[in-house]
Amino acid sequence: MPPATTTGPAVVLVTSRSFSSGDLDLAGEVTAAGATIVTGPSDHDLETLRPLLATATAWIAGTGPVTAAHLDAAPDLRVVARYGVGTEAVDLAAAAERGVLVTNTPGANSGAVADLAVALVLAALRDVVPGDRGVRAGRWDVRRARELGGLTVGIVGLGRIGRGVAARLAGFGSPLLGCDPWVPPAELERLGIEGVDLDDLARRSDVVSLHAPGDAVLVDAAFLEITRPGLVLVNTARAALVDEAAVADALRAGRLGAYASDVLASEAGDHASPLLAEDLADQTLFTPHAGAQTVEAVDQMGRGAVDAVLACLRGEQPPNLVRPPAAPEGDA
Repeated sequence: MPPATTTGPAVVLVTSRSFSSGDLDLAGEVTAAGATIVTGPSDHDLETLRPLLATATAWIAGTGPVTAAHLDAAPDLRVVARYGVGTEAVDLAAAAERGVLVTNTPGANSGAVADLAVALVLAALRDVVPGDRGVRAGRWDVRRARELGGLTVGIVGLGRIGRGVAARLAGFGSPLLGCDPWVPPAELERLGIEGVDLDDLARRSDVVSLHAPGDAVLVDAAFLEITRPGLVLVNTARAALVDEAAVADALRAGRLGAYASDVLASEAGDHASPLLAEDLADQTLFTPHAGAQTVEAVDQMGRGAVDAVLACLRGEQPPNLVRPPAAPEGDA
């Protein structure tokens, strides 16, 4: 059942850095509904958030963790509106036990991430960044490239983002391979994608773009041993999908042509990743986890989160509820 209608002033905690920073005045919509907005750190540091959670009715949450301890600090909390699609950082079971609803914003940033994936593919193929550095230094050396339309592209994971990449690449004329055990072969055929397993995709692709969920390592030394020489690998999904040390070794050995990514295992500024080594600078390209950072995506994520919060404050069931996973049979 949806939570009861709010009887006193509602407090909406916002810990997403980009909330209401697009074209839509979403903060204005929340305050016009009679709620007060308070902001907290995006890393969800519990001690900093504790006094804010104590009075929060709703929480528009960023990518930081939402744990049982956070929820225990928020006795009046009714909804965690996850600003984005991923809910891995939210303790869904703990929320359900406490009667706190959890929502997300599926599809809101899919187009933005698909755009970035294709941009990284093209930038890596055409040496855009090394070329820029060279020209600024007075060097006009050219490394001959390949045209995307003449290359086979493998897409790992064919959810909204993977399908968006496939749709964009169709305009280039690239043959497409796809690996996703959850998508039926007939659906892949309808999308113009040849369904293959991961090993076959590794052997036959000139470019591979990663869009798989979860944290299982997909690109490791064994994967890289069977790829075509000069493969371009792009990752706009999760750093955990890639064994970064194995990728660095493959780049140095010449088995891998380039690696372009929006994610790194270390994103705290400590430069611990082996892929940030200076000798790999001309073979690697990184963006600062910027896939979802477009005006349109920010507006759509914010729209979904605000719609969920306002529905809860009215006592209605919000859209895009996320349920905790069912317990395995036999569990108490």
